[in-house]
Amino acid sequence: MNLMMLLEMASNAFGDRVAIGSRDGSGVSYSDLYEKSGRAAQLFRNSPAEKVLLLDTSSVALPIALFGSSWAGLPFVPLNYRLTGDEIRELATEVTPAMGIVNTSMVASVEGIPDFEGIDRQDFLLRTKEGDIPDADWGMDPEQVAILLFTSGTTGAPKAAVLRHSHLISYILGSVEFMGAGEEEATLVSVPPYHVAGMAALCSSVYAGRRIVQLPNFDAARWIDVTREESITHAMVVPTMLSRIVEELENRPDSSIDSLRALSYGGGKMPRPTIEKALRLLPNTNFVNAYGLTETSSTISVLGPDDHRSALNGEEENVRRRLSSAGKPLPNLEVTIRDEEGELLDNGISGEIWVRGEQVSGEYLGHGTKVTDDGWFPTNDGGFLDGEGYLFVEGRIDDIIIRGGENISPGEIEEALLLHPDIKDAAAVGMPDTHWGEVIVAAVVPTGKTDLSISEIKKFAKDQLRSSRTPDHIVILAELPYNETGKLLRRVLREEISDLTSDEGQSG
Repeated sequence: MNLMMLLEMASNAFGDRVAIGSRDGSGVSYSDLYEKSGRAAQLFRNSPAEKVLLLDTSSVALPIALFGSSWAGLPFVPLNYRLTGDEIRELATEVTPAMGIVNTSMVASVEGIPDFEGIDRQDFLLRTKEGDIPDADWGMDPEQVAILLFTSGTTGAPKAAVLRHSHLISYILGSVEFMGAGEEEATLVSVPPYHVAGMAALCSSVYAGRRIVQLPNFDAARWIDVTREESITHAMVVPTMLSRIVEELENRPDSSIDSLRALSYGGGKMPRPTIEKALRLLPNTNFVNAYGLTETSSTISVLGPDDHRSALNGEEENVRRRLSSAGKPLPNLEVTIRDEEGELLDNGISGEIWVRGEQVSGEYLGHGTKVTDDGWFPTNDGGFLDGEGYLFVEGRIDDIIIRGGENISPGEIEEALLLHPDIKDAAAVGMPDTHWGEVIVAAVVPTGKTDLSISEIKKFAKDQLRSSRTPDHIVILAELPYNETGKLLRRVLREEISDLTSDEGQSG
């Protein structure tokens, strides 16, 4: 098993199809991608590198480097180019000796690193344009490391999750139909290469035979324009991206996206009002909510198009509420909810989400594995399963608020606040308190359409929530702190809240 199998099958079955780019003649076909990957493999093999790094935004160099490293039998390591120079150097040093494909503007970040050979993207593309192609001699050991993905580090130092070929191939074979895409289909990839969704979208599209259009830097207006210009049929976004797309569509009522058949989202909290608006703005698009982790090779559970429609139009609250769920686990995975001792919990009771299946890694470079002897991976995400098997994700276990001995999920509070028509975004965190241990502080971002007072928000929250879960304090912010992949930075939010004073009328 090797990722190169996916590209070899695609090249043999539909080699003339455009793999990456536009259909205007500038794109790269699947046959071209195969040949360029072979030349990249030769380049990597002729160096002393033991890993292949990418420090760059998305471009055609990304799939060439990914499949070339698989051909050469070397782990592929896409780095977060948005980190500081010191942070990039620290991560790169962890995985040397290595060869890195580097954006020209980022060369200074990796200069002078021992056992590191950097190559400019354009030089890399030039050196893979012509030359001999090696035999199909890639290794087939399923336990060989395919990709190392550094976690976001929102609660600590980033760790490199180890994804082996067996994990990724298992995910692809279990969720994608070979040659399942029509020749007219195209996917728009706007998540960065260092996000597991970016890797999954690339591999999935190659196996399905879908043309890949890359948007290196997300902008809602540009996303809509590219979708229309390139007749995009499929796309994946994180919740913060979809929120901006919805706002842009509301401001551009003439900007219909008739070609878009399917839009998947995941990677963070999706406010229910946002997805409801999106469903109404794009009535002919099939929406899919995909919940997954880096350590599980992407998707664990899916809320499909039919569930979205029935929840949107449902009269019963338990059905409508499913818009806030992550759907049902993939058929090839098992999901359970457990308490702090690892004991199984009944449906409807919150605990930690555990997952088991062939695509699950749960391993970190230099830190061993978190997978139990019987194959279960505790995700550190809190949630529960309802009676119909729908998974509700409540956030990281570390984010649970403990007020007066009661465990309170921030997600429950946030979902209640987002039901207010004049609240655009909301987050709840626990802040230290000598009496209660922690008190609940809710940060709210108003839509700006009306004046919204703290007293009004408090009254609304009290009407929606049990008294013990009503926020003790409210702060009004212009925006909440997210990282570039849509994860709420609660640590940063707590710092911002600590810096606020109540005498300016911003909290209460």
